[in-house]
Amino acid sequence: MATGILKVKGDKVVNELNQTIVLRGAAIGGWMNMENFITGYPGHEYQHRAAMRKVLGPEKYEFFFDKWLEYFFTEADARFFAELGLNCIRIPFNFRHFEDDMNPRVLKESGFKHLDRVINLCAKERIYTILDMHTVPGGQNVDWHSDNPTNYAAFWEYKDHQDRTIWLWEQIAARYRGNPWVAGYNPLNEPCDPEHIRLPAFYERIEKAIRAVDPDHILWFDGNTFAMEWKGFDKVLPNCVYSMHDYSAMGFPTGQRYKGTAEQKELLERQYLRKAEFMRRKGSAIWNGEFGPVYADPRVDADADTINEERYNLLGEQLRIYDKYQIHWSIWLYKDIGLQGMIHTNPSSKWNTTIQPFLEKKNKFWLDAWGRRPSSEPEAALKPLVNWIDQVSPTAKDTYPTPWNTERHLLRIVFQTFLAASFVDEFAELFRGMDEGELEALARSFHFDECIQRKGLNEILKSHAHVNRDRC
Repeated sequence: MATGILKVKGDKVVNELNQTIVLRGAAIGGWMNMENFITGYPGHEYQHRAAMRKVLGPEKYEFFFDKWLEYFFTEADARFFAELGLNCIRIPFNFRHFEDDMNPRVLKESGFKHLDRVINLCAKERIYTILDMHTVPGGQNVDWHSDNPTNYAAFWEYKDHQDRTIWLWEQIAARYRGNPWVAGYNPLNEPCDPEHIRLPAFYERIEKAIRAVDPDHILWFDGNTFAMEWKGFDKVLPNCVYSMHDYSAMGFPTGQRYKGTAEQKELLERQYLRKAEFMRRKGSAIWNGEFGPVYADPRVDADADTINEERYNLLGEQLRIYDKYQIHWSIWLYKDIGLQGMIHTNPSSKWNTTIQPFLEKKNKFWLDAWGRRPSSEPEAALKPLVNWIDQVSPTAKDTYPTPWNTERHLLRIVFQTFLAASFVDEFAELFRGMDEGELEALARSFHFDECIQRKGLNEILKSHAHVNRDRC
């Protein structure tokens, strides 16, 4: 039993007994909001699903994805998570599970089947859940994880996109109000509002709307520009926690390698303090909703063991900083096909062996952002175009989102959107002619019992969990 719905008190989150609860855990990324690097497909989720439906037909399509959603998180996953001492799971979801663009404001009850199931499984293990609308109508940012295949975040330009998002949150809040194991609602993931004033205004609107339905649950609000900046924010809303995301470039192949120098440690803390400055100044609670390195693959990456040890050390230093400031955190991510997850599918699984040749093509042609490795062919095509654009338009590199330079914009628009989308049918063809038995075996590749644990990562997380669980 939980001791009541969690509330914000000053800079703390407390239960009904006024005990401080520090939420620390991970996100089930790539599950109810699919992402290309997490499971291996090219392009965007809606494109991937459309291509799979065309190849499999509607019945086998529904069978496969239902089984995949089931096996991706089961009782065994919840038990494992609890055994590590972690006490909170962030659940990203795509609005399309609950509503369609062509049938707006009509709630799809089927969307709750697996969401309810996982919330209940977590509750049995005394694990809180935070519900995260990772993809909203129109797209709240211009990246793949908002299922946005354009360079335009239409959510900010069309009030109806915002109204539909609020409507859907009202339906969700009505369903989970009173549930003490739901730690609250994360209305937008990594919003990117170029004007910096529409985001805080939207938060005021949605806070009032959700409170009218569910007056008790915490709202977890991401900062602007991928949860990294707070321009335009001037106040903290009641019973709300504000969220930053704290990825370090040293955790990625294109970043400086982490050697644990005093300068690198100081940089990590300075970056954290910059992102948390608004919350610290306002004396509010702080949630680091996403962070975490990616890991080298010993099968293809030279010096993989050394690189991964450096990234474990990087993660450990970040967690030491979060311990110092006693913040809530949720690492990205729980499960994938081998790049970043706490557990991952087996390279010899039916899923991995089926898609492996295509993964090699994805890596070669830079079809997703996080699985990219050095490759001479796309490099030769990209560099001259970047240089030419920067030469003829010196302001191009300053285009919002401002953390992106010209190269990052071109990678996103040309490689990871236009080029990647041209391969979605080829990926789906890998599954043509498969019967339900084969499709179930593919889905079962993601079952906990079939997966491999990333022990170095999990040991670090366990040592920093510092969980204070509600007592029955």
